[in-house]
Amino acid sequence: MSQWLSDLASSHRLQLGLTALVSGGLAITAVIGLQNARRWYDVHDLKDSIPDLDSKHDVEKINNFGGAAVSDTTEQKDDERSVALARRARLGDYDEDLILEQLARNRVFLTDDGLRKLRSAFVIIVGCGGVGSHAAAALARSGCGRIRLIDFDQVTLSSLNRHAVATLSDVGTPKVTTLQRRLEQIVPWVHFDCRNQLFNAASADSQLEAWSDGEAPTYVIDAIDNIDSKVALLKYCHDNSLPVISSMGAGCKSDPTRVLIGDISASTDDPLSRATRRKLRQEGVKEGVPVVYSTEKTAPGKAELIPLPEEQFQKGLVNELGVLPDFRVRILPVLGTMPAVFGLCVANHVMLEITGYPHEYVTGKVRDKMYDGILAQLQGLEERLAKADGAGKQGVRMRVTSDDVGYLVEEVFRGRSVISGLASRLALARWRKPVGKWIDDRTPGQRIDELPLDALVCMTKDEMLEHEKLVLKGDRKPEDVYDQEVLDRVEARWLEERGMKARWQN
Repeated sequence: MSQWLSDLASSHRLQLGLTALVSGGLAITAVIGLQNARRWYDVHDLKDSIPDLDSKHDVEKINNFGGAAVSDTTEQKDDERSVALARRARLGDYDEDLILEQLARNRVFLTDDGLRKLRSAFVIIVGCGGVGSHAAAALARSGCGRIRLIDFDQVTLSSLNRHAVATLSDVGTPKVTTLQRRLEQIVPWVHFDCRNQLFNAASADSQLEAWSDGEAPTYVIDAIDNIDSKVALLKYCHDNSLPVISSMGAGCKSDPTRVLIGDISASTDDPLSRATRRKLRQEGVKEGVPVVYSTEKTAPGKAELIPLPEEQFQKGLVNELGVLPDFRVRILPVLGTMPAVFGLCVANHVMLEITGYPHEYVTGKVRDKMYDGILAQLQGLEERLAKADGAGKQGVRMRVTSDDVGYLVEEVFRGRSVISGLASRLALARWRKPVGKWIDDRTPGQRIDELPLDALVCMTKDEMLEHEKLVLKGDRKPEDVYDQEVLDRVEARWLEERGMKARWQN
């Protein structure tokens, strides 16, 4: 045994192996020690770089709006380069092949001719908040050549949950400026015309004027959330034959599957749409305005318009609390995704219209059939009353149309029976028995029913048949049949309608 150990100790190979093993261990120990030393120094350097709470540091550099203060940062330099690049691109100093490569997916979808139309289009977007900003971003990314942005407002902290491109550093800056600056970094060749202005009827001629080269607007997008301004814009576009699409209310909405595109006459279940329709109707515009709207109904547990606190009313007139006259002062709950859905639907419609891409929206057909059915029932009721009044068996014609039926049912009576509040199997009927001469037979061969719209009320079909028997053909008055609550409800509906019409006309 001792001889074997003596041989190992004298072995040259063994000595080399032990030496290598020891050297390797020392090397590993040295590396680990070096790494630990570096980590220790890095941690202490990081700690030393953190200023004390009472010392001055960059975190304090926040502007009055809560955003980052302007400073000479890398981001600013990038913005300056983007502005310079956009300026050169608009002058033609940008490779056309690069533009076509960026728009390659749109090009194969819309074809070369469709993309050419979109790139030469001039679109005006009025309202650059949640809806308008997403519409502008989608159109710019898709290659729309010229975009005019109109909005009087600035980016706020509460805007950031739904604005398409605004960042914290944009808080306090005009929305139109923010959109142009951000979108120029994506599509520097697109031409922007920013108008930091409030839209109204008095300024419509200048704000919706042609581009500097005389090109008239190809399309106008209404993304305004103030009813009077919205109606003024839609009326101007209607009177001047400017193609326009309007976004209705995205506030308090949460179901994207209920968002539809259709004519304003068919839009339902949306307070902003209802008010806009009524005012447009009083201006003589009943249809022909495409809108994006939601059919989602309110329900328990869903968001609602937040009322003003009582202390606000104690301060004085509520209309003095708004930033601008006639603008809402209550907080409108908005889920950030829904304005984006509305804005993208608007942009999608505009692109399809401009490029001539085939599209057909399937909406409103069920409601149209319902209105036609109610009109037929009303026609039958009036003919029965004419016969009971001794006017003979010859039929009568009414001036009431299916559009009038839809207006009465949806706008005046909110899609429910004024008697029971039910919303199924609806009908229209006279509230009181006609008196005097109510059939115009001055034209030979024609008997015209002089039926004013404000003589009608909405009820279910069964209620209408009972009303016909007791009131219209019987000797009883509505006051003898219905309780005071129903009578007050009928009067309130028509007082509201007449009052709104009078306010708008004044």
